[in-house]
Amino acid sequence: MTKMEKKEEEKIISENPHLQTYLNEIRSKLDRPIFYSKLPRDLKEEKYPNVIYPTKGCVFIHIFRTKDMEGKEYHAIEPSLSEKEKLKRDQMLELLYEKAPFWQTVKTDDEIKEAIRMLMDKFTVVDERSAGIVKMSGGKLRLTSVEKKSIEYDITKNIIGGGPLEPFMRDPYLEDIHIITGENVHLIHKVFDMIKTNIFIDKAWANTFSQEFSEKIGSPVSEGQPIADGTLPDGSRVNIIHSKDVSLKGPTMTIRKFSETPISVTQLMNWGTFDAGVAAYLWLCLQYGRSLFVCGETASGKTTTANAIIPFIPPEKKIFSVENTPEVQVPHAVWQQLLTKSTGPKEGHIELEDLLRAGLRSRPDYIIPGETRGIEGRVVFQAMQTGHPVITTFHAGSVTKVIQRFTGHPINIPKPFMDNLDVVLIQMAVERKGKRIRRVLSVDEVEGYNKEVDGIMSRKAFEWNAVDDTQTFKANRNSYILENRIAKMAGLTDPMQIYEEFDRRKHILERMVEEKIFDYYEVVQFIWTFYREGIKALPISI
Repeated sequence: MTKMEKKEEEKIISENPHLQTYLNEIRSKLDRPIFYSKLPRDLKEEKYPNVIYPTKGCVFIHIFRTKDMEGKEYHAIEPSLSEKEKLKRDQMLELLYEKAPFWQTVKTDDEIKEAIRMLMDKFTVVDERSAGIVKMSGGKLRLTSVEKKSIEYDITKNIIGGGPLEPFMRDPYLEDIHIITGENVHLIHKVFDMIKTNIFIDKAWANTFSQEFSEKIGSPVSEGQPIADGTLPDGSRVNIIHSKDVSLKGPTMTIRKFSETPISVTQLMNWGTFDAGVAAYLWLCLQYGRSLFVCGETASGKTTTANAIIPFIPPEKKIFSVENTPEVQVPHAVWQQLLTKSTGPKEGHIELEDLLRAGLRSRPDYIIPGETRGIEGRVVFQAMQTGHPVITTFHAGSVTKVIQRFTGHPINIPKPFMDNLDVVLIQMAVERKGKRIRRVLSVDEVEGYNKEVDGIMSRKAFEWNAVDDTQTFKANRNSYILENRIAKMAGLTDPMQIYEEFDRRKHILERMVEEKIFDYYEVVQFIWTFYREGIKALPISI
């Protein structure tokens, strides 16, 4: 995560003339930006950043702020077409549409990309002297190498990509994209938080963009059906509000970006989301089949934390996940991943509770409903009652709220059944010293139903201290789950010995952070090596 080497920087600029053009244009307004191959998180503290980083392909991002600007700005740098190049593009599109009916086997986005590339190779001649020539010659279009690259990008992004939103779809540092008609797009950036972009959604495009995207997610919007939810091919979640009667400014859209590589548990520790003690506790819980709810508000990082701790499940276990949109990421070899179906004829719809019931018949070791919202919570508890550990996310701000919502309408779980749930983790996005951070506020243990008071007894295992930004192990030498649910399964004659194992896991995780083992797949292999070969086989000294 260091600055880009000078030679590498020069090579990238020479291969991307649009990047050089952009640098020339901003030279009189800004100092030369610093190039990064990967963005370090400490750039967030920069008051006046001036950085460029690459995304997938030929798109680059420039984030900067000058002293006369109110806030930071995000500028997408992508190939653009001159008027003559647009004429050449239109001719190429005519060829594309002419040949399209013959491509009966071309179905996926990758296949369409390859077909466009093949077509351009077949019907173009690269001639560096042809910049001003628009006419076709011998059935082929003469293009410079730069024109060919730019036109291919333009055609691809508009046919199967995101159109004006394409740069955002390629940027791995984005969490959310917020689109409002007639305004600049705003983003939630993983390093710079909320930031304004140079992409403006004009009203001419606004009338069609919501319909185009709704078709991509298989849930077309209209005046009669103005709201749509779905998933883009890359896994990103989309919410569209189309009708002006509902969205007064015009069509709006929110995209929650899908992260191809999950964030590791050690990375979350390094960022301060939780400490090694919380992680060690969760490690033991998931190794020994405890059921866990990761709870919090919207955008509190629940799914990120759930994905980060899934590698604590032993590698030989069978995982069964069910979701409305694909967000759960599982590294295990035997992973049955199922999605609900809400498009097409109603009789063909498959609901979350249908998949959960199917899961109970497929003999999984762990069941992971991506998110529990409503009556499917009954099946979740049915799964736990039959001995299946469950990991799921849930919208609630405390263990009390979790219990209230599950025992109340519409889920209506009988109170005595609540002891099937072992642990409730509460995570929130909080303000501390003027900064918005994500923290695990508490980890609570569910002990069970107390008939005398007609209530569910719980015990605080960990609690966040906002003053010094630490997590305190409140249940140290007094943990109901570690002593009564895990120690026996671990074969310990003295339940207090479980704390020795807790300390061992905590030390391993601390050493991983010290050695900067943050890559998700490296962390997975590290944990699984411990399971398979023991502590002596680990690649670092413990």
